[in-house]
Amino acid sequence: MRPKRSPDEDVNRPTRRSFLAAGLKMGAGSLALPALAHGAGGEPPAPDVKPFELDEASVADLQAGMKSGNFTARALAEKYLERIAEIDRSGPALHSVIELNPDALEIAEALDAERKAQGPRGPLHGIPVLIKDNIGTADRMMTTAGSLALLGFTPANDSGVARRLRQAGAVILGKTNLSEWANLRSSHSSSGWSGRGGQTHNPYALDRNPCGSSSGSGAAAAANLCAIAVGTETDGSIVCPSSANGIVGIKPTVGLVSRAGIIPIAHSQDTAGPMCRSVADAAILLGALAGADSDDRATEASRGKAPADYTAFLDRAGLRGARIGVVRKTFDFGEGAGRMLDAALEAMKSEGAVIIDPVEIASLGKFDDSEMEVLLYELKADMNAYLAAQAPKAPVHSLQEIIEFNERNRDKEMPYFGQDLFVKAEAKGPLTEKKYRDALEKNHRLTRAEGIDAAMEQHRLDALVAPTAGPIWLTDWITGDHDTGGSSSLAAVAGYPNIHVPAGFVFGLPVGLSFFGRAWSEPKLIRIAYAFEQATRGRKPPRFLPTAEVRPGA
Repeated sequence: MRPKRSPDEDVNRPTRRSFLAAGLKMGAGSLALPALAHGAGGEPPAPDVKPFELDEASVADLQAGMKSGNFTARALAEKYLERIAEIDRSGPALHSVIELNPDALEIAEALDAERKAQGPRGPLHGIPVLIKDNIGTADRMMTTAGSLALLGFTPANDSGVARRLRQAGAVILGKTNLSEWANLRSSHSSSGWSGRGGQTHNPYALDRNPCGSSSGSGAAAAANLCAIAVGTETDGSIVCPSSANGIVGIKPTVGLVSRAGIIPIAHSQDTAGPMCRSVADAAILLGALAGADSDDRATEASRGKAPADYTAFLDRAGLRGARIGVVRKTFDFGEGAGRMLDAALEAMKSEGAVIIDPVEIASLGKFDDSEMEVLLYELKADMNAYLAAQAPKAPVHSLQEIIEFNERNRDKEMPYFGQDLFVKAEAKGPLTEKKYRDALEKNHRLTRAEGIDAAMEQHRLDALVAPTAGPIWLTDWITGDHDTGGSSSLAAVAGYPNIHVPAGFVFGLPVGLSFFGRAWSEPKLIRIAYAFEQATRGRKPPRFLPTAEVRPGA
């Protein structure tokens, strides 16, 4: 997640977000970036990165290639694995992939035989996917949330997400790096850093941060290291790295996608979701992931609300007549980003949208402390429950044991930042305490009835829109992230859906918009997001520059 400051932290500190083959460990100290050889205001030299024949290939492109015989699933998996070796571990060295699936090629070959014998299962048959390293897989890969405390741990059962991907015929290529423990360990962390995987870099400018906590999924999808990727979000962890890495991210309604088997942070806000290069691919992936799972009671609420095919809502005219409210209070990201985002609003108007600007949400900023309170309580309860259910396979069995492990291994686990949020969470009591129940009630009241629902009812809106974040900050292991804010919290705390779409670039760094709305409104948001994407074409592939293009017109 993009962690907020804890309630007792200095109020002047800005809020912040959040290739390893099997068994390979990587020391954090080995990840320093090379010295930059260009003058102020000049264009940085691009590294020598070979063209890749699958760059920007969509799921539909890959399916067409397999149908025509130009590709096989095995060949696709091989090509992406080769690209991971070229880009992720050498060349630009993104460090976005933490582990590869040693069975990926065998799985792909079996899917080729199945296609030949009886045809494809659906649109993801044979499609290579990378998933975040907090999403459990019962195979020869580990599930560690980036922590050395879980090194060697493999759960007994697939997560709901992994199970659905396999049922859809996707090929899980490997796991992606993340902000360790989904970025709720320290209030001074560097997003995209984990003890196991080191620091993930941004493919647009390698000295910039990939945001978090789904850092590796964002960077890998942007850099074409996979066809599609899956991340998770508690607050900002899908949409912020999607913004930072110039891709589409869907944070679904809590309960639309199963959390079973995912290392938790907070059950009132946790969800998994697609991170892809286009709205169409994200819609395909969401269709595979969504639906009820008996192992996650929250998904029972999705019955009758999860369409079998979200691609039915890919409407090029989806902005025509749509009433969209602008959360103008979140637009303070500097002049460059402001101009870009205002131009995006004009593009929506030209497509026939009715723009209500501004829409005031009086509860904005009034639930930061209560959100952190809930997250700390739920972190302790949910982590302890998860680890207890994994006994005896898990090497640690409680949050307290994780804290003790980190202290014993401080040189590897805490070389740059500590675990103050873990310590505060461990001090919390059970979820029956009044302090927790009051904070949760406040969260939901301010973000739902007095937040998103109130604004949409008052203005008869189809969606709200806000900039997801500003241009991404420089990675800094000394003082941590330098994020100045974002718009993710309203939808995240409410448990409502949020879709990020690229809108353009500021000094070569991606920026984009978030469309969010009421619970279960993914179809309407996909329609709007797709129409905006098609009208503006805000994504461009990264060039792996060593630093941002600080020059006029970049």
